[in-house]
Amino acid sequence: MTDNLEELFPVVNEDGVTTGKITRKEAHSGTRILHPVVHLHLFNSKGELYLQRRPLWKDIQPGKWDTACGGHMAYGETPEEALRREVSEELGITDFEPEFLGKYVFDSKRERELVYVNKAVYDGKVNPSDDELDGGRFWTEEELREAMGKNILTPNFEQEYKAFFPCR
Repeated sequence: MTDNLEELFPVVNEDGVTTGKITRKEAHSGTRILHPVVHLHLFNSKGELYLQRRPLWKDIQPGKWDTACGGHMAYGETPEEALRREVSEELGITDFEPEFLGKYVFDSKRERELVYVNKAVYDGKVNPSDDELDGGRFWTEEELREAMGKNILTPNFEQEYKAFFPCR
């Protein structure tokens, strides 16, 4: 399996206003053109955090553990629509109530993303997509602290977790 390199993403400014469009291939080729993504941090009522394992075929951070759900906004889609679509596709969940936490620019050597960060508490069944993920599980706070900085988690997840959940 591979990502659709011709999929169209919006180009945005740091306020999230669409200024154009770009293909996935262009967005991930080192152009560092700002494009939006949505993230969901999925907690259960015990305070454990669900993480997905990125498949080895992914072009960005293959094989690492990452935010429960993360995905690109399609051209013409709102952040809310993208979040609901991505969570349904990746985790098989449709009955959740997201809480928007904020947005920030993630900047790497390869790409720039405007990340819309959300969280939800959910105790139902999680059905990770066999097509998009290499599984997933809930992690305790202690397990997360132990994995930080050891090349197990994506750098984006580590940065975001520390910024949005500093008191955990």
